[in-house]
Amino acid sequence: MTPTILTLFLQAASPAPPPFTATEMMRLQRLADPQLSPDGRWVAYQATAIEPTTIVRNTDVWVTAVAGGAPRRITDDPRSDSRPRWSPDGKRLAFLSSRDGGAQVWIVDAAGGRPRKVTSLITEAGGVQWIDDRTLLVTSDVFPECAPAAGAYDADCNRKHLEDAQKPGGQGRVYDSLLFRHWDHWRDARRTHLHVVDLASGDARDLTPGDADVPPYTVGGPDDYDVSPDGREVAFVRKDPATEAFSTNGELYVVPTGGGAPALVAGSPGYDGQPRYSPDGTMIAFRAQMRAGYESDRWRLMVYDRSTHAVRNLTEAFDRHVGDIAWSPDSRTLYLTAEDNARVPIFAVAASGGAVRKIADGVSFGDLRAAPDGRTLVASVATLTHPAEVYRVGTDGSGLAPITRLNDSVLAPFHLASGESVTYGGAAGKNVQGWIVKPAAFDPGRRYPLVVLIHGGPQGEWGESWSYRWNPQVFAAAGYVVFMPNPRGSVGWGQEFVDDINADWGGRAYEDVMKGTDFAEALPYVDRGRTAAAGASYGGYLVDWIAGHTDRFRVLVTHDGVFDLPSMYGATEELWFPEWEFRGPYWTSRETYERWSPSRFVQNFKTPTMVVHSELDYRVPLEQGLGMFTALQRRGVPSRLLVFPDEGHWVLQPGNSVRWYKEVLGWIDRWMAPAKP
Repeated sequence: MTPTILTLFLQAASPAPPPFTATEMMRLQRLADPQLSPDGRWVAYQATAIEPTTIVRNTDVWVTAVAGGAPRRITDDPRSDSRPRWSPDGKRLAFLSSRDGGAQVWIVDAAGGRPRKVTSLITEAGGVQWIDDRTLLVTSDVFPECAPAAGAYDADCNRKHLEDAQKPGGQGRVYDSLLFRHWDHWRDARRTHLHVVDLASGDARDLTPGDADVPPYTVGGPDDYDVSPDGREVAFVRKDPATEAFSTNGELYVVPTGGGAPALVAGSPGYDGQPRYSPDGTMIAFRAQMRAGYESDRWRLMVYDRSTHAVRNLTEAFDRHVGDIAWSPDSRTLYLTAEDNARVPIFAVAASGGAVRKIADGVSFGDLRAAPDGRTLVASVATLTHPAEVYRVGTDGSGLAPITRLNDSVLAPFHLASGESVTYGGAAGKNVQGWIVKPAAFDPGRRYPLVVLIHGGPQGEWGESWSYRWNPQVFAAAGYVVFMPNPRGSVGWGQEFVDDINADWGGRAYEDVMKGTDFAEALPYVDRGRTAAAGASYGGYLVDWIAGHTDRFRVLVTHDGVFDLPSMYGATEELWFPEWEFRGPYWTSRETYERWSPSRFVQNFKTPTMVVHSELDYRVPLEQGLGMFTALQRRGVPSRLLVFPDEGHWVLQPGNSVRWYKEVLGWIDRWMAPAKP
């Protein structure tokens, strides 16, 4: 019996794996924010579990040995416990918890025990870092008039403002300038400030008073503040509030923890962020963008010398976006992550300058930390078949091994198929990368319908990583071959490829997706013509564009897509985005806005389309989805509208996520059934 025949025999004898549905995906624990202990022996992290009956999530803090072994649950409360941070002596963990009502900082012994609350801020607590073993740095959203100068946290003043907002008429919102709402919330009069908190007394002191957010509000991403090793200084990012809505320019400052006037460290035309002090305290590493107003400009790795005040650019010749930053314990080397060809490898560069060298590849690394032994790195690792787990790897790239295995047993029965990286010819002769994901029980003798997923951004990517929102394994398990192209605008193939989408949203990127669809439909196991397209954010925009430019797809799904560019400009919040992408406000660049607006091509709509939008999406406001659905209905095109009243730009709540997959796959299934003979 030849190996090929034996393999076929075993495949035929083995039962088909169960389908990996959205409900099954909710059984996975979601690991985040791993933190390495000062001695490098332990890693703390937060893990979110979802109760299968109520579909309610809860987050707790866990600790496990870097060498491996069974993890220990450090917190166990029905309310959320998150953001663990080790004390400098490694004996305690500070974390955020809502177990006593609002979010406050709690502390627990790393060996275990009963947590104790250490802050009682009327405006609650956000981020937390240790200054020393007796002092914390805590963020809180306060009323600027309650701290006109650096001084004690004024609980009475903040309480009065909060109470006034709850009185009859107090809910009315009044604004005299932009930015009046952001991502998923209307802004109030409060600003995020950094506070120094004494553990013994619980007293807090505002370190960054004034009418500016410190740090500025961002969605995800690293902390934009850090504490010096000796605890005497804090580095932070601040934006000018007068230009907050139309400028990306965040400046890097330092301020003594004892108080005083901040000093400017770096002021590039773009954003300066993610400050990280070197272990010896002589330098601050940070990321910087050089083009004003462009949130997708290439992130450079910079180093500021605290004694000479000189700034060095370490990665100008490295045509990739710098992600996480970690110092070696001897302060001579910087480790970094960067998207590269649909994965996120680890790189290294000397702090004094030199070539950037790749250390580890093949997966998507994140949350990068360097151990004090000088030989070990700790990071999260995610792939298309597995959500994030904590791994260790040598600084020479050897010995990649898991530290946690939270989800191995849950995923094992499904036999999820690895993604296949493919390359095809796109617009203007440029090569374009994409992913093919097949059903777990793939039969090469069958022909499968095809789903083309289009990512958002547009300066994003489909990478070798895990997603709970657009998980290709769930689509594949429903019986589809999934194609995920990375067209113009995608990050990981150099800045020119990113910039190619500027003021060309429906041009080369659209052609890249169409040629990718040609490539995927030509695969021998794809049932050509039974093809769907779906996407969110920019992906939703491109689906709207597709609806007006081709009828090659049987069915479409557009989620939080931009339908009408001129009206989008006046309703979105971060104006630098459309002003860069379309070369100014719509009244000065009207031709560009109208040229690329899907609303101009409604007369061509024919394809059955599902429209998904959320009421708290202030990046792409609800009216964009309503406009698309109304146009489809008035054109007599079969269409369906799904609206979530309690979600923003992403569907994040577990129950809503399950409903989303049910509705989206149900809609695709309805129109993708084989044609009757």
